[in-house]
Amino acid sequence: MSIVVFGSINMDIITYVPRLPAPGETLFGHSYVTAPGGKGSNQAGAAGKLGNPTAFIGRIGKDAFGPEVRGILAAQGADVSGLMVDEAHGTGIAVISVDDRAENCIIVISGANMAIDETDVQRALPYLDRAKVLLLQMEVPLEANISVAKAARTRGVKVVFDPAPARPLPDDFYPFIDVITPNEGETEVLTGIRPATIAEASQAADILLGRGVGTAVIKLGAQGAYFKTAGGEGFVPSFIVDAIDTVAAGDAFNGGLATAIAEGKDIAEALRWGAASGGLSTTKSGALPSMPTRAEFDRLLREGKQRQ
Repeated sequence: MSIVVFGSINMDIITYVPRLPAPGETLFGHSYVTAPGGKGSNQAGAAGKLGNPTAFIGRIGKDAFGPEVRGILAAQGADVSGLMVDEAHGTGIAVISVDDRAENCIIVISGANMAIDETDVQRALPYLDRAKVLLLQMEVPLEANISVAKAARTRGVKVVFDPAPARPLPDDFYPFIDVITPNEGETEVLTGIRPATIAEASQAADILLGRGVGTAVIKLGAQGAYFKTAGGEGFVPSFIVDAIDTVAAGDAFNGGLATAIAEGKDIAEALRWGAASGGLSTTKSGALPSMPTRAEFDRLLREGKQRQ
C-alpha cells in the first residue's frame, strides 16, 4: 500500500448557477448533479485513479448515501476496506454552487466525518505499516489527525497535510508534517500573510518552516505553486487547460503530489505532478468524478504547456 488517506467522504450536491447568489437572494440555476466528494475521498480517488495502491480510512453513515459513495470510491481504484459504517451519524454531505466563471462556494454538513476518533487511528495502523505517504486534511477532528500523523512518523511514512478548511494549528503538530500545502486563504489563516506573489509566498513559507514543517508548498491558484525547504526553493507554473469547474482541484493536486512522492520523485517534480492532476480536474464537472486517469495525466505531463 503506497498511500493511505485518512479523512472525509461526502455525497456532494452540486448546483450550476450563472453567478453566486448574494445574501438573502433567491437565484435560478442551470442544473444540478449529485456525486461523491469530501477532501479525503477526493484525494484517495485522485491517487487511486493514477494507479498508485491507495487505502482510504474514514466513516460513512447507515443511510442511502453511504453505500453509494463507498462503491464509487472503490471504482476509482481505492481500497475501501478501512471505511467503516457509523451507526450514530449520517454520511457527510456538501452543497456546492458553481458559477459560469467556474468559481464555487461550498457548505459542508460533516456527519460521520467529525465522529472520527482514536479508534479510527488504530484501524489505520496496519495500512500505515505498508505505506510510503499519509494524506491528511481538516474535515475530520484535529486530534485524530495529530495522532495518526505521529503514528506515521514512527513508521517512516511521509505526512502530506492539506490544511483545509483552514484553522490555526497547535505548534506541536507542525514538526510531524513533512509537506504542507495551503492555498492563499489557508496560508493567511496559518501565517497572517495572504500571498499574491512569489516573494510573499516565500515569507509565509519561512514561517511554516520555522514551526517545524519539512517542506512548505504554497498554492497560488492559476499561477502555480511555490515550494521551500531548508535546502532550497522553487516555483512550478500551472498547466494551461480549458477549466470549467474548479471544485476539488486542490484535492487533485494533493493526489498527484502524493503519487509522485510515493514513486520517489523530488519535490519540484512532485509539484509538477500535482499541477498536472489539479489542472486536469478542472476540465470536468464534479469532485471525485473529475479526477484524471493515468493516461490523461501522462499525456499532459508529456505534451502539455505550462504558464510562463
